[in-house]
Amino acid sequence: MNYMDSYRHWLSMVSGDEKDELLSIENDEKEIESRFYGGLEFGTAGLRGIMGAGTARMNIHVIRHATQAFAETILEDDESENKSVAICYDCRVNSEKFAHAAAEVMAANGIHVKIFEAMRPTPELSFAVRHYKCSAGLNITASHNPKEYNGYKVYWSDGAQIAPAKADIIAAKMAVTDMFSDIKSISFDEGVKSGAIEFMGSETDDIFLENVMGQVNDYEVVKKVSDKFNMVYTPFHGTGYQLVPEVLHRLGIKNLHCVKEQMVIDGNFPTVVSPNPENPEGFYLAIDLAKKVGADFILGTDPDTDRVGIMVKDHDGNFITISGNQTGVLLLDYIIGAKKRAGTMPAHPVALKTIVTTEMARKVAEANGVECFDTFTGFKFMAEKKNALESQTDKKVIFSYEESYGYMLGDYVRDKDAVTASLILTEMASWYFEKGMTLYDALQSLYEKYGYYSEKTLNLVFPGLEGAAKMKNIMADLREKPLANIGSQKVAVKRDYKDGTELHIAENKTEKMELKGSNVIAYILEDGTKVIVRPSGTEPKVKVYVLSTGKSKKECDDKIVECQAWAESLKN
Repeated sequence: MNYMDSYRHWLSMVSGDEKDELLSIENDEKEIESRFYGGLEFGTAGLRGIMGAGTARMNIHVIRHATQAFAETILEDDESENKSVAICYDCRVNSEKFAHAAAEVMAANGIHVKIFEAMRPTPELSFAVRHYKCSAGLNITASHNPKEYNGYKVYWSDGAQIAPAKADIIAAKMAVTDMFSDIKSISFDEGVKSGAIEFMGSETDDIFLENVMGQVNDYEVVKKVSDKFNMVYTPFHGTGYQLVPEVLHRLGIKNLHCVKEQMVIDGNFPTVVSPNPENPEGFYLAIDLAKKVGADFILGTDPDTDRVGIMVKDHDGNFITISGNQTGVLLLDYIIGAKKRAGTMPAHPVALKTIVTTEMARKVAEANGVECFDTFTGFKFMAEKKNALESQTDKKVIFSYEESYGYMLGDYVRDKDAVTASLILTEMASWYFEKGMTLYDALQSLYEKYGYYSEKTLNLVFPGLEGAAKMKNIMADLREKPLANIGSQKVAVKRDYKDGTELHIAENKTEKMELKGSNVIAYILEDGTKVIVRPSGTEPKVKVYVLSTGKSKKECDDKIVECQAWAESLKN
């Protein structure tokens, strides 16, 4: 069925506002093509896209379609008699509606549904799957994407996002399932009345929060500074508005100032262009409040509360962003020290990071007797590595993180957890405050101790069908055409994580790597700089990561500028 046939089929199947929306584009073939050229690609992150009518948009029919395939996968894979799924949703437009539609399909397929009574943070969904021993979980969220987006994130019984092989099974089922005629569904009210759909509420919050507070290392230092330490928090209109302030109050923070305009739940995110804590411009209201109350520390979580970003005062008194790489290094160094001081460091501690995360993390870990392992990008891979290490060896993972503002602590979640990370970041800020230091001061001291590192992530955007083809061509060219140098530096090593090969250029020697099976290419230059290229799994982007090290910040930054020019040439 071509895109015009698909468009006409939808016109015959939908009604009301959806039909009006489709009729409004009947003379715009380009728009019809963009909505019906195919379906949203189902990957390990599930689905994500702009909301609207069409097979390539996020809507209730796409949700039901994916859920039918997911339900069939659960029924085939889970041998237990009582199969169940936990369902969560965030603050976005249509999130509750989509979550209820998914619950209706799961219940109709004989899978017991445990759904949160209202929106909750993503890490609590991961926790609920594990705590209630559910077969699987799903979350309606588009994380930190702009307001036009929504998504469908799927989890397996370990509380982690599904592995690629499982995603492929669901995608294959979707390919042979008709979006309208093959869907089983009951009404939500019927499901609740029959007991097939069960609500989760404060009882789940209480157990989750008990686990979160179990991560605290040093209540006493917070108590020492509580009268003087000031901080600002913003949830960017999202799900962190209740639990993050709650854990900070339980920690002992007295002077917590929340950005009231952004404590209002609103999926249109009226005060920001994009509700992403990676973007410093979104913190303007928080900075104004911090200046007013004399705070040194600002903390913000994204709409589904799996990512957290911070801002601190530099030596000139200006609030600056601390990157995800830098925040993770600060946390890792602090957690190692705090556990040693508290006597809670395990015998064989491990830190996990992704291949695109700063190498400074490895330096910090190994300098302190902690092993450091790389994984592919995504917490499903870190969860997989944590599960393997802790079930097959005597090693214990004390911290996992990736550069995109995601951090995982403890054993009760298997995903990014901004609730717990916010707690430990605040404990850390209090600890340094007691020493008369900001987190900016702390970061500079780490550079002096461990050496200088700098990182840059470049997002090369390729929209539409032409963009998708261009992205494939870029990766194919990098594989097929040898690259001798990037800027003034020769390529010393080329790593292809698709087939797991590492080519040493000078010796023309190829070795096998442990990691393979991901569409990623990495170059290690003669000066030690790393350049890593991978297409995004959720957005029309090729991401280029540049990781440098040197004797000074300037030397690191100069290396990045040179590599950045090469990366931008890929767009041509």
